[in-house]
Amino acid sequence: MNDSTQEVATPLILLAEDHAELRGDIRDELHEAGYAVIEAVDGEEAVAQIHAVAPDLILCDINMPGRNGYEVLREIRDTRPDLADMPFVFLTALSDTRDIIDGKRLGADDYLVKPIDFDLMLATLEARLRQVRRMRHKASREIDELRQAMTDLRQEASSQAFSAATRALDLVAPGMVLLGPDGQLLYANRAARQLASDTEGLEVTHGLSIASGADSQALRRTLRATLTASAAGREAVNCLRLARPGKQRALLVLACSLGNAGGLAREPAAVILLADPDKRARVPQTVLASLFGLTPTEARIALALAEGLRSDEIAEQMSVSTTTIAFHLRNLFQKTDTHRQAELIALVLSGSMSVALD
Repeated sequence: MNDSTQEVATPLILLAEDHAELRGDIRDELHEAGYAVIEAVDGEEAVAQIHAVAPDLILCDINMPGRNGYEVLREIRDTRPDLADMPFVFLTALSDTRDIIDGKRLGADDYLVKPIDFDLMLATLEARLRQVRRMRHKASREIDELRQAMTDLRQEASSQAFSAATRALDLVAPGMVLLGPDGQLLYANRAARQLASDTEGLEVTHGLSIASGADSQALRRTLRATLTASAAGREAVNCLRLARPGKQRALLVLACSLGNAGGLAREPAAVILLADPDKRARVPQTVLASLFGLTPTEARIALALAEGLRSDEIAEQMSVSTTTIAFHLRNLFQKTDTHRQAELIALVLSGSMSVALD
């Protein structure tokens, strides 16, 4: 989602305050400033509201009956990693430094001390929401830059500077193979040739193939679908895993069409990325989170997918349900502007390439 969309959408604030008169005053100020507001009278209702709707920001009193503000914050930070970038602002009558430090350690973003200065409150909320918008805008811009870089690479590979461009591809961490419109090998970088040498039956001599029954057929179907899409001028991303003997993890294959509708023999029609989860340079989780505006959990799931794990395997590894993984995947698709796991993996590998080149 881009920044302009964030500007148009009305931010939703959850206001948790047990004193009815103060809650009403704050609510009125927020409404007048253009915010949508949902209310909670205690900690239990605040948690229920958060689970029911994901607010853009939480404004929460510390001293409430039942669960206090610290307990609300602890539960949200522990159980809802998908809301890690949602600002949490405390309302408190306490000005002791120790109380503020305790809240910060739990993950609070800011404090407002009672009696509330409404001008300061509105400025604080706008600053926190603006920070989130900047982060998401930055992620959107960097995704666009990654896509443009891949387009530029394709155009350069199609020009007279093809040999110079392919030399640069030797720096890329994943194996990379460029195929012509008939599936003929145009180029394979050092990493691809090394993977072929290390993987029994994998060949990158005349094209790309593997000498194994089911995997051989699956690879041929994937390459055929990718080249067909390229001949039609369509962009396509296809993904599969090739089993390897022994304890080696499956080799991840990502086939991307390059839209060679002209069918020129020396113009690349498809780029194939080969990734060995046991040897591939791993993009740091913090870098991936920053690059796409992901929460730590979303970044971890995206990296696991790029390493060839299935959703059920990730769920088992993280000790969560497959439904939880599906929930995070929906957020991943939205933040990365992708629609399928294969497209998401392509972006993650592109991010890995950028790190390798840097």
